[in-house]
Amino acid sequence: METTQKQIVSQEQLVEWRRHLHMNPELSFHEEKTSQFIYDTLTQIPNLDVTRPTKYSVMARLVGTKPGKVLAIRADMDALAIQEENSFSFVSQNPGVMHACGHDGHTAILLGTAKELSDRRDSIQGEVRFFFQHAEEVFPGGAQEMIDAGVMEGVDYVIGAHLWSPLEVGKIGIVYGGAMASPDVFRITISGKGGHGGMPNETVDSIAIGAQVVANLQHIVARTTDPFSPLVVSVTQFHAGTADNVIPDSATIAGTVRSMQHELREDTANRIEQIVKGITGAHGATYSFEFEYGYRPVVNTDSVTAKIEHTAKELFGEERVVRTQPTMAGEDFSAYLEHAPGCFFFVGVRNETEESTYPHHHPRFTIDEAALSIGKNLFVQAAIDLLKEEVV
Repeated sequence: METTQKQIVSQEQLVEWRRHLHMNPELSFHEEKTSQFIYDTLTQIPNLDVTRPTKYSVMARLVGTKPGKVLAIRADMDALAIQEENSFSFVSQNPGVMHACGHDGHTAILLGTAKELSDRRDSIQGEVRFFFQHAEEVFPGGAQEMIDAGVMEGVDYVIGAHLWSPLEVGKIGIVYGGAMASPDVFRITISGKGGHGGMPNETVDSIAIGAQVVANLQHIVARTTDPFSPLVVSVTQFHAGTADNVIPDSATIAGTVRSMQHELREDTANRIEQIVKGITGAHGATYSFEFEYGYRPVVNTDSVTAKIEHTAKELFGEERVVRTQPTMAGEDFSAYLEHAPGCFFFVGVRNETEESTYPHHHPRFTIDEAALSIGKNLFVQAAIDLLKEEVV
C-alpha cells in the first residue's frame, strides 16, 4: 500500500478552517455563508472542478491521471439550534446556533482531503468527488436533494465519517452492516371530553388515557419484538392541560422510533396505532395518529468496510482501530448508500484533558482537534486505496 509520506495540509490549517466554521454556524437549509466559504476555498485549490449542485451545497471533482472508478466522499456542514456554553476564544458568534455535532470538523477534514489529493493527483486512478452537504440535521435532509441533482451518477463507492464523542481521540471506529438507525417520528392526539377536575366521572380523561398509552408502548420493545432486532420506542413529549382544576379535552403524545430494519419500522408503526386504537376505544375517546418515516438506516457494505478497516490499520496500527457498536442515532448518509456501496466510520474526539467529553448536541460539545488530521489522513489514503484496487 502506498502511504502518505508528506502532509500537504498542516494541522494548523485544519484547525483554522474548523474554528472559522465553528464561529460562524448556520442552520439546516440556511448554510449560505458556510457554502460560500467552502466554494471560495475549493476554487483556490488546483485541479478541482467546483460546482453548486443545490442552493446550499458544494461539490468538487478531482479527475486523476489514470482511468478508473469514481469515489465520493461526503461531509456535512449544518449546525444546530443550541446556545453555546463553551468559553474558548472561537465560540459561536450567532446567538442560539452552534456546531454541537462536529460538522465544522467534518468540513475542515474534507477541505484538507481535497487539497491533499489534488496535490497527489498522480496517485488517483479514476475520480474523486467531494460532497459538502447541507442540512443533515433536518428531515428530509440535504443528501437526497444532492442526489436528485445528480451528484451520485456514475459513483462506484461512497464513504463518510463522523467525529465521535464516545470514542477516544486517536481511535477509528468500524461497524460492519447496520451502523446507524432510522430516526422515525410518531405523533398521537387523544380526544376525550373535558370537564371539572373535581368531577372526573363526567369526563373522558385524555390525560389518564394518554398515560395508559405511554405505559403500553413500552411493551412493543419488551414483549413483541425479537430481542436480536434492535429497536427503540421513546416517548419524548406529552402535552395536555392548562389549569389545575380542569381535565382537558385532548392530550398530545410524540416520540421517536429507532430501528436498523425497514420492515421493523413498518411493523412498529402498526403496533403503536393498534395500542392507541384499543386503549382509546375502551375508554370512549378518539384519536389521530401520524407516523413520519425519517432517514433509512445506515448499512455499511462489508467489502468497502473491510477496505477502510485495512487502510486504517496500516496507517495507525491495529490497536487504534476498533469494532464499535451500532448507534441508534440517525444519519442521512444512508441516502447515498441506496445508490452505491460504501462505508460510514467513526473518528474519536474524546479527551478528558481537553474537556471534549460532552455528548453530541450538548451546549458544551467540542472536539479534540487532533482528530482533524487523523480523519484527513484516513480519507486521503482510503481514496487512493479504494480507487487502486478492485473492491469486490
